[in-house]
Amino acid sequence: MKKLYGKTMEKQITSRFLKTDIPILLYLPPNYSDLYSYDVLIAQDGKDYFQLGRIARQTEELIEQNKIKDIIIAGIPYPSVEKRREWYHPNGTFHKQYLRFLAEELVPFLDKEFQTQPVNTGRVLVGDSLGATVSLIAALEYPHTFTNAILQSPFVNEDVLHTVTNKIQTQLQLYHVIGLQETEVQTTNGRTVDFLQPNRKLNQLLSNRISHYYYEEFNGDHTWKYWQPDLKKALVHMFAPSVKTK
Repeated sequence: MKKLYGKTMEKQITSRFLKTDIPILLYLPPNYSDLYSYDVLIAQDGKDYFQLGRIARQTEELIEQNKIKDIIIAGIPYPSVEKRREWYHPNGTFHKQYLRFLAEELVPFLDKEFQTQPVNTGRVLVGDSLGATVSLIAALEYPHTFTNAILQSPFVNEDVLHTVTNKIQTQLQLYHVIGLQETEVQTTNGRTVDFLQPNRKLNQLLSNRISHYYYEEFNGDHTWKYWQPDLKKALVHMFAPSVKTK
């Protein structure tokens, strides 16, 4: 039987909240059809997830092996390191606007353009470092839009812990990993930060409040060397099919 491949493409959204055009990197699974509805994975650091994380190829392998459902992936590249911090950091100057972009512009665009599951349980956010942070906060701030997130080595500070304490929803489903060697991480603003201990505090908060929560400390540091192979486990955790249909 001839192997079928998924389709990658790029579209663009003009964001009134971010006041710029945002490219969206897209992956559609093999046999994509308007007759079916698909869960959506929304990736911060979109270009990194497609290139360094090989997310489209890894997803396709798992679909072929019937380990996950057919899904759509939408990746959001950041235009610069400075903009990434402004968008993703809890204290970033465009942080609230970026959250509104995700919930009020990107999701309606995806629901209009593709056959998505137009419910919060049909959407999963994913990100690494600050991308994981903004994914978590989006799920907390917009629980009717997002209930699932994959957090790879999130940046955690007191603002994040405060938001979790006050906004946590019991229906939230999270996959959360952090590296044992992430004790001296060089951040984009030139500081050296311990990621491990704040993530352990986050773990304590989350494990007491939500039931659908996976947490692991891996033997590694704050790099794609460890996030890339972890992706398959995360995808299976979030998208394992109850009944595989074509």
